[in-house]
Amino acid sequence: MDVNFLQIALVFLVTFVAAIDQFDFTESLYQPIVTGPIIGAILGDVQTGLVVGGTYQLMTIGNMPIGGAQPPNAVIGGIMAAVFACTLEMDPNVAVATAIPFALLGQYGVTLFFTLRAPMMESFRAAAVKADTKAITKLTVVSEIILGLIFAAIVTLFFVGGLTAGQAVVSAIPAWLNAGLSAAGGMMKFVGFAILLKIMMSRDMWAFFLLGFGLTTIVHGIPALAKPELLIMAIIGFGLAFWDFQQQTELKGASFDGGDMSDGI
Repeated sequence: MDVNFLQIALVFLVTFVAAIDQFDFTESLYQPIVTGPIIGAILGDVQTGLVVGGTYQLMTIGNMPIGGAQPPNAVIGGIMAAVFACTLEMDPNVAVATAIPFALLGQYGVTLFFTLRAPMMESFRAAAVKADTKAITKLTVVSEIILGLIFAAIVTLFFVGGLTAGQAVVSAIPAWLNAGLSAAGGMMKFVGFAILLKIMMSRDMWAFFLLGFGLTTIVHGIPALAKPELLIMAIIGFGLAFWDFQQQTELKGASFDGGDMSDGI
């Protein structure tokens, strides 16, 4: 697929904004489920971008930085996965697996950014002591521009220079390796969700998890309900969550209604 200057510029801009959003805007614009369809729209295939973004989102849903350790970067990985799928016509699972090295490169980019910004911390501290809000704003803008440029440069360089080489590599991949990459990409989304469950799941939540799994299996097996399956399960999930909230609220209200608790009633 041939790309034009406008597409290159838009990919650069999306990456620039997403990189800053990941650490400062925190509006979730950097999430692969958002950047995937945007990149797909830029490259003329919104549906593929959405599928890849959703697949990559499931893979990274449980990833989070711990201290100074950074997980593979979702911005660069998600955008490159969408680029591979839309420009090289890769299977979404294969594109996700292929983008992992770029996500690791983004991980190093984050470390580089924090290293470059470290000397600026003294300037931030001095401005804070003086209550100089203009200086703090200026330093913040400069640091965010550095962050955005690092990420945007990485993606754009590989986007522009890597398409021809990438097409040659894709054509040279044997069928057995392509099948392996597809299987690996397919497993990654389940691994990501498993990581999230390991962090969030408590003993009280297993009943809801098993109930949801069972209902999803039943709904998925009914052809008439298969297409709106996600919407149906979202409504059921919201209903259960709202019911649980009401029950917990009523129990707390009954416990603290100001009555005489001496007889245990």
